Amino acid sequence: MKTPRDKDHDRHSRREAAAAAPHGVPPTLSRTIDVASGLGAGADVVVEAGEVERAALAREFKIGGIDRLVGRFRVTPKGRTVHVRGEVTGDVRQTCVVTLEEFSSRVVEEVDLDFAEDAPLGREQEGDENVSSELIDAPDPIINGKIDLGAITAEFLALGLDPYPRKPGVEGFAHIESEDPEESPFAALGRLKGDEKS
Repeated sequence: MKTPRDKDHDRHSRREAAAAAPHGVPPTLSRTIDVASGLGAGADVVVEAGEVERAALAREFKIGGIDRLVGRFRVTPKGRTVHVRGEVTGDVRQTCVVTLEEFSSRVVEEVDLDFAEDAPLGREQEGDENVSSELIDAPDPIINGKIDLGAITAEFLALGLDPYPRKPGVEGFAHIESEDPEESPFAALGRLKGDEKS
């Protein structure tokens, strides 16, 4: 379970990603829900990425592949805001930073967000290195009466990816032996460094 500090970091990371996103570029995974027309007591929504979307996201996140990506959400009106709570689950393939072998792992991220029509857009923070805690805690914006649960699914998968993935059972940098040292990826790196010096 994530601590409040972890959640603050996630919110800050999402805000920074929103600020860096180029204008007019649609998200790779998009599933919008119209909240302006009224949700009644609330709605349950499932987002499942298709094969083409998963392949595009894997390229975007620079990982080996995404075999499954599902977001399950409960969307509930709460006064002037809309509350989105749920879970994002992804089965991904990444390359171990120690052995350089590809391996599979599961990412599970809890989602707990508030949205509002008058919330500041993430791009307003661009260039501001000292974003206030009030702005980090502010609701996400409802844009044109809609919330994009597909984009949220992709964002939380990205947040859950290990930036330094290690294959299960691998604890440190392994000593890789080979009959032909030229076959080692570390030997290839050594050759490159040697070429740079010559």
